[in-house]
Amino acid sequence: MAKRILTGIQPSGILHIGNYFGAMKSSIELQNQNPGETYLFIADLHSLTVNPKPEDLRMHAQRLALDYLACGLDPEKTAFFRQSDIPGVCELTWILNTITGLGFLERAHSYKDKIAKGFIPNNGLFSYPVLMAADILIYKSDQVPVGKDQKQHLEMTRDLAIKFNQMYGDVFVVPEPIISEAVAVVPGTDGQKMSKSYNNTIELFGEEKAVRKKIMSIPTDSTPMEAPKDPDKCNIFALYRLFATPEQTGALASRYRAGNFGYGHAKQALFEAYMDYFASMRKRREELEKNPGYIQEVLRKGAERANRLAEQTLDEVRKAVGLR
Repeated sequence: MAKRILTGIQPSGILHIGNYFGAMKSSIELQNQNPGETYLFIADLHSLTVNPKPEDLRMHAQRLALDYLACGLDPEKTAFFRQSDIPGVCELTWILNTITGLGFLERAHSYKDKIAKGFIPNNGLFSYPVLMAADILIYKSDQVPVGKDQKQHLEMTRDLAIKFNQMYGDVFVVPEPIISEAVAVVPGTDGQKMSKSYNNTIELFGEEKAVRKKIMSIPTDSTPMEAPKDPDKCNIFALYRLFATPEQTGALASRYRAGNFGYGHAKQALFEAYMDYFASMRKRREELEKNPGYIQEVLRKGAERANRLAEQTLDEVRKAVGLR
């Protein structure tokens, strides 16, 4: 049965390879796996909850669109658009707010985590799950890909959809999660999970010399070059296997175990694998960067498609609650 699948991503900074292998790659692959409709939006309204600089938000949103298209997103197969280009989302958020209890929102992990990290609380941050619910429900999404750490958000969306349907009739589809067990946890240059907050990232489309310098600076132990090494305990090898084929991975593991193979050699192999893997995408990105009008046209057409669907749902919602 054909499904409508929705994914959103925040333009919160420059993408790194952890973003690519953690979620980006699988969200792009959905367009070829899903026989139904696929929607992907840039969650710029969500980004406002942490008060970014306006110029940063604009730059990150533009760069996010550029990177996704360079990595293979096909606007003919996926409706690609900015969240802020769908005005109905804000109207639906308000309507959903009126059936959302304070205790319900106080249980949200994301709010607690942000406060624990020192973010100044605001109402947008507090009611973040309601905006997320509106994003999902306005398109009557059947399925939403989420990581294990985001599962609560979708559970809250399901709860709001069920509550609304019980109060006003069956308007919303109650969405199901797509939780991939195979999503890679990408190690950073320090061995922790790759994250901008740890300053341990390798940029997805970083400048070649800068990427090489970062890879060559990955910390290693003091095992002599001539001594055998365990690839399974090496962060360089863990990163290499993301880019390499099983045959290439096996060959490099053998060189580790044989000895007379230094960490400098391993870093060079990682850098070459990184450059080879992203070569065609980097070329595509250079071409797209010269034509910003194309990117805006893709987002405009995606928004047109999304708005048609959103307005149909909103019309049902308005009638259901008595606004029509």
